Order: sequence, then C-alpha cells, then structure tokens
Amino acid sequence: MKTTKKIRREGKQLFRLCIVNGLLDESRTSEVVKRVIESNRRGHLALLSMFQRWVRLNLAEHTAEVETAAPLPADLRATLQARLENLYGPGTNIQFADRPSLIGGMRVKVGSDVYDGSVQSELAELEKSF
Repeated sequence: MKTTKKIRREGKQLFRLCIVNGLLDESRTSEVVKRVIESNRRGHLALLSMFQRWVRLNLAEHTAEVETAAPLPADLRATLQARLENLYGPGTNIQFADRPSLIGGMRVKVGSDVYDGSVQSELAELEKSF
C-alpha cells in the first residue's frame, strides 16, 4: 500500500485533533477512527494506517520500561517516576520489571531512548573491547 504525502499529512492532522493538554485522548481517538471508517472514502485504509502509526509512536514515547536486577524500594520508584515525568511529560506510564540477568544496575527505555547502566551491558562492552 503506497502512502502519499496527502495521506501522511491528513493522518498527522487527525492525530493532532486527538491531543488534549499534551496527552492523547482515547475517546477522541476512537471517534476519529469511527468517522473515517464510516466515510468509506478512497484511501481510508491508508489513512487509518498512518493514523495508527502516529498513535503507536505517541504511546511508545509515553511508556517507560524500567528493568532492574532486584526490586526497587518504594521511595526510589517514586523518585524515578518523578524524574521521568519531568523529562517526558505528565502521563508517562511506567512499568517496572525485575531482570536478574542484568546482574546489577538499571535499564530504562522510553520510546527510542535507552539508558543502560546495568552490569550486563558493561560486561558486554568489555567483551567487545577484547
């Protein structure tokens, strides 16, 4: 399915209509999808595909995955959550996971940004240097 400039532009405009106070509004999003499907105009599937791409990117930008070797204490979780919301804006959904394979440290992934301070990554870097 070929995406034209017009479809890309319209998909982005539809996405912008769904943003309220800097956050994606779920009810507006579903209303936009419903109206585009009902219109049944030419290229509506390509338009929905482009709109879905923008929504997916927005959700990834507002979702943080925090992996640690051991469970974090509540005060450290709260501090980390406050700092991530300060960096990436309010409404950032933070998911904590324990991964003993990290050995120690922490890995944080928000959208395409990855902050890796784990012992596992340091060992991998050391192995590469040999």
